[in-house]
This record gives sequence, C-alpha cells and structure tokens, in this order.
Amino acid sequence: MRSATTWFEMYGESHQNKTNKAIHWVAIPVILLVSIGLVQAIPHPFAEVSPYLNWAVFAWAICLVFYARLSWTIFAGMALIGAACLSINFAIVAAGLPLTKLCAGVFFTAWVFQFIGHKIEGKKPSFFQDIQFLLVGPAWLLQFVYRQVGIPVETRRLAA
Repeated sequence: MRSATTWFEMYGESHQNKTNKAIHWVAIPVILLVSIGLVQAIPHPFAEVSPYLNWAVFAWAICLVFYARLSWTIFAGMALIGAACLSINFAIVAAGLPLTKLCAGVFFTAWVFQFIGHKIEGKKPSFFQDIQFLLVGPAWLLQFVYRQVGIPVETRRLAA
C-alpha cells in the first residue's frame, strides 16, 4: 500500500500547470458531488428502511475504507465531504429538481474541463495509470486545505 505522501506526489506530477490546477479545484469537487448524485439516483430497495439509505451511502462507505487506510485525517475530512455531498443531493431532490439529468449534465461538462486542463498540462490524467487516482484527486485537494489551516496530514504506510 502506498503512503498518502506517495499518492499525492504521484498525482501532483500531472498537475503542475496553474490553469490545470485551477480547473481541478473547481471540477474535482463538482465531479465528486455529481458522481455521488448519480449513484444516489439509482433505484434501490432500501427506501422503506430509511429515506437516507441508498447505493451512494454504501459506495461512499467503501471509498472511506481507502481513505482510512491512507490517513485518518484524510478519512475524517472525506467522511464530512461525502456527508455534505449526500445532503446537497438530497436537497436537490427535495427541491423537485431532476437529480439524474442535472448530475449527468454537470458530470459531462466538468470532465470536459478536466480533459482541457490536462491538454494544457500536456499530461494524461493520473487515473489512466491507476484507477485509484479517482479517489486520490479529492484527497489531494483536501491535503492543501489541511496544510493551510494547520491540520496535519497523517501519512502512514500500512501493510497490504
């Protein structure tokens, strides 16, 4: 298992250009939000158990295992971010907006910008190398926020 520092350094290699970084600061959180929304919109048999239980909750729980193995501080932040994304998507549904159509359109648009950023950068997106980089991207942004506010980014290496 790679350490958080190793993941962030590897991810950062293809995110050096200022324009590409700026695009990522907007597109990654948006893609995370709408990806969770798309999974949230999948019909599920759990509605009778709880209106807040759906496939996105289960998928995000699996993602949190990755973050917990990476860093407890990253795990805590990503747990809060995931909860915020779920809440925003519930609010979208409560407002009567079409979650699937809205999320699909925003998802497509944000990825177009991501690829434009990588074209400017001159490097392929990291997830072409390893699909896990799709989870590293949001954590990579979070570690910058942590450093600005003085929260340590725990970078431990665990046995696989």
